This record gives sequence, C-alpha cells and structure tokens, in this order.
Amino acid sequence: MRKLIVLALVGLLAQLVDGALGMAYGVTSSSLLLVAGLAPASASASVHLAELGTTLAAGAAHWRFGNVDWSVVRRIALPGAIGAFAGATFLSSISTEAAAPWMSGILLALGIYLLVRFARPLRPRTSNRSPRTAFLAPVGLVGGFVDATGGGGWGPVATPSLLVSGRMEPRKVVGSVDTAEFMVAGAASVGFLIGLGSEGFVLPTVAALLIGGLIAAPIAAYLVRIVPAQLLGAAVGGVIVLTNARTIMKAADVASGIRPIVYAFVVAAWALAITLSVRALRRTRRAAAAPAPAPVPVLDPA
Repeated sequence: MRKLIVLALVGLLAQLVDGALGMAYGVTSSSLLLVAGLAPASASASVHLAELGTTLAAGAAHWRFGNVDWSVVRRIALPGAIGAFAGATFLSSISTEAAAPWMSGILLALGIYLLVRFARPLRPRTSNRSPRTAFLAPVGLVGGFVDATGGGGWGPVATPSLLVSGRMEPRKVVGSVDTAEFMVAGAASVGFLIGLGSEGFVLPTVAALLIGGLIAAPIAAYLVRIVPAQLLGAAVGGVIVLTNARTIMKAADVASGIRPIVYAFVVAAWALAITLSVRALRRTRRAAAAPAPAPVPVLDPA
C-alpha cells in the first residue's frame, strides 16, 4: 500500500510538471519505475496506459483555459500516434536485458537536453502563423517513437521544437502538445497490448499513476500561466539525469569507486544548469520590463 501511495505521488508530481512545462510526465514516471525494478517494456506500457486518463484530463483542462491550438493538434497527433505504435512494437520485441540500457540511454539524453535547453533563455514568439504540416509531421513521428521506446519523450521532443519555431505562445505550445499526447498514448498502449499482452501492464501501478495525474491535471493547466518554465525545466532535467545515470552504470557494471564521482559530477552540472536558468529568467524579465525606445522624430522638409 505504501508503494502505491508513493506511485500516486509520483503521478501527481509528474503531471504537475508535465502540465506546466509540456513535457516530462512519461520521462519522470518511467525513470522512477525503472529504479523501482520494473522491466522497461512494462514500465513504458504502464505509463502510457495511465496517460490515456491523464492526457484526456489535461487536454480538457487546457482547452478550458484556452491553451489549445486545434489545428496544430490535428496535424501533429496522427504522426505521433504512428511513431508511438512503431516504438511500442519495437520495445516489446527486444529482451529486458537489452531494453534497460537502451531505455535509460534515451531518458538520460532527454534529461541532458532539458538541462541544456532550459539553462538558456527561451525564444520568444516571432510570428502569428501556425507551424506548417511539413514541420509538424516529422516532429510528431520522431516524438512518438522516442516516447514509446524511452517510456517518455513526446514532450521533450515536441514542446521545444514548437517553442523554437517561434510561431506559438508558450502556453498554447504546452496545451496543444499535452492534448495531442492522448492519441500518442493510445497508439502506444495498443502496440504494447499486441506485443506484450495484457500481462505487460502492471495495473496497480497504472491505477496509482492515473489517480495522481488526474488530481494534478487541472492544477497544472492553471500553473502553466504562472510557473516559470525556465526554472522548472532545469530542475526536472537534473532528476532525470541522476536517476538514469544510476541505471546505466549498473547495467555497465561500473566500479563502485567511480560511481560517487559520476554522481558528484551530475549534481554539479545540475546546480550549474539551475543557476544559469535563474540568470536567464532574470535577464528575460528585465528585458520585458525595459521601456520601449522613444520614436525618432521625422523632420518635415517643408
């Protein structure tokens, strides 16, 4: 019972982060499930089945707060679903021993990406035009595949890609990516059901993650308007790197004397990323608060 309560808290915290940042529910949950000893395919399958409920609730909440661009959702969700089904089929077909370092490697890379991405200032919107389908389709396909094989990754791939495009408000990027994830989670769940059977889903884990996520979803949709993504992204990235570094070192049988050095390096890099993200956030706020330059008067030649 204590373990289920912990998993419910994991689901709650992961959904708070995901709903406010547009990423990291699957990455955070899967990382902690791997640490708890679940097989990679079962961990990813359980997280994606729970996401059917959490993403539906998150999408409804984001829609209510006006955070969704439905034209973007339509054009990114279908390629994402195709990629997720393919990724789930691939992960189901390989052994647990081979899958564990593969999945942790993907999660570690995504964690490092978050640290680097949010240590720098976020790019402001530069256009009111919606991203093109030629841009959204590959992002969805890759994001869906990485999401299923890594137990998470839809948000870390899709959200920064749309933010970097500079064509959408950050809150609409987060809301649209979260809403599209419902189809991605559904396609991944079907792929795992075909590849693993119903026994591949750890139902008590699914229920605990789902309960926590459902509680957090409406709160997160509101927090996206007020929580600085800059700081939150760097904080979550450090957690993901730390947890998956442990799994990879265990799979590689790294000497016990070296592991504390690696952990110390990760913590130092984490602290540096948070420091840089705070500085970037302050610079961004100062720039936004600075008064606009006065217009230059034009002399009348007459």
